[in-house]
Amino acid sequence: MNEQKIIIVEDEAKIAQILVDYLKKDGFKTIVLHDGSNAVETIKDSNPAFVILDLMLPGKDGLSICREVRQFSTVPILMLTAKVDEIDRLIGLEMGADDYVCKPFLPREVVARVRTILRRIRQHPVITTEDKIEYRGIVLYPERFQCKIGEEEIELTPVEFRMLQTLMSQPGRVYSRENLMNFSYRDDRIVSDRTIDSHIKNLRKKLSDAVGDEEIIHSIYGMGYKIE
Repeated sequence: MNEQKIIIVEDEAKIAQILVDYLKKDGFKTIVLHDGSNAVETIKDSNPAFVILDLMLPGKDGLSICREVRQFSTVPILMLTAKVDEIDRLIGLEMGADDYVCKPFLPREVVARVRTILRRIRQHPVITTEDKIEYRGIVLYPERFQCKIGEEEIELTPVEFRMLQTLMSQPGRVYSRENLMNFSYRDDRIVSDRTIDSHIKNLRKKLSDAVGDEEIIHSIYGMGYKIE
C-alpha cells in the first residue's frame, strides 16, 4: 500500500476534505493546513512526498510559500488556483511549481496528476554518479540541487536547474524546445514554446547577473538553444 505523505494547504475546508478523501482512497497519508502562515515550517519538518498548495491563502500566499520551499527542497508542488489568467499560471511555474490545476476541478484529476508526477520522479531519479557538472565557470551539484559561479550561489527553480543541467551535459549541442521540455519537466505536461523561452530568458538573466554581460546560452534560429 502506498504510504507516501501529502501536505494539502487549502483554506476552503470542503475542498481540502474532498482531496483528503480521494487521496486516502488511493493510499496516501495527508496533512491539511487551512492557513499559509506555518506551511513552510510544516513542509520542512514533515518531509512530504508531495505538496498541494492553493494560490490564495490567509497568512501567506501560495507563491511565497512555493518560493521559500524551493530554497531547501525539490518536493513536487501542485498549485490550485481560481485565477485562469495565463500570467498567473506562468508566474506559479516560474516560482518552482511542478504543475497547476484550475478551480473548479475534478478530484480524480488531481489524484491522477499527483500519481503521474510521482511516477515520473521515480523514473527520472536525481543523478548520484557524479559530484558536479562544470562548464565555463558554472558549477552544478545535482545531488544538492545547487548552482554556483565562483563563490556565489545562483538560485534556480527546479525547471531552470534541469534545463541548465541538460544544456551543460553536452556543450555545443543544440536542443530543441521539445527536447528541453522533455528533459526539464518530470510529467507528461505539454507546455508552449513561449513558456520554454520564458524559462531561458530568466535563466540567462540569472547567469548574466553573476558572470557579466557575456552570453552563454545561445539561440539558434528555427532550432532551439545551446550553451557554448
